Amino acid sequence: MEGDALYRLMTWLSPAYPIGAFCHSSGLEWAVEARWVTDRASIKSWVETWLEHGSGWNDAVLFVHAYRAATAQSREHLKAVTALAAVAHPSSERRLEQLSQGAAFRRIALESGAAPAFFIPDGEAPYPIAVAVMAAGHGIALRSALTATLHAAAGNLVSAAQRLVPLGQKDTQITVEGLRPAVLATVDRAVALNDGEPFEALGGASLLADLASILHETQYTRLFRT
Repeated sequence: MEGDALYRLMTWLSPAYPIGAFCHSSGLEWAVEARWVTDRASIKSWVETWLEHGSGWNDAVLFVHAYRAATAQSREHLKAVTALAAVAHPSSERRLEQLSQGAAFRRIALESGAAPAFFIPDGEAPYPIAVAVMAAGHGIALRSALTATLHAAAGNLVSAAQRLVPLGQKDTQITVEGLRPAVLATVDRAVALNDGEPFEALGGASLLADLASILHETQYTRLFRT
């Protein structure tokens, strides 16, 4: 991937892109308070589970199906995937996280002139759907787009842990590097999905992450919105 496509992808998934990702922890803030996450090893394990068996995997599934719908320019398929993505969350905060970032991403794409001709119509636009449709519209390869998206999501969680645990800068970078196999394996699994019903590929076995996201809603002292 070179030139225009690489430049766009780096722009959209940069921490500086103003979608508010920095204020979300996907429940990690509760996990730190509960002492479920306390150091470099535990945050690595937490994010790996999130990617392989939790909401990170579901995001990857929905991303793939939205990308394929956009590539085929199928409004009907994209509408169905978007509706599923808007409700496939274990908590209200997780839904807030996805919809608020998706809405910001869509708004910025339109206002900056970066939105492709086939884009998300008015209404709810979960973040993975918005990025997938944008990438497809600009001809960015599915594997590259999904890898960058999951890398950014994992990096955001590690960045939250850096502030919450806290982790040092070196431990943070060691953790991000250590997550590379999990990110790439999740991408491989998602890209290999067939074109069947996306609901059948969704699922979660990350109970503590889901509970943390639910319990964060009533956490007394919070730095993060989710």
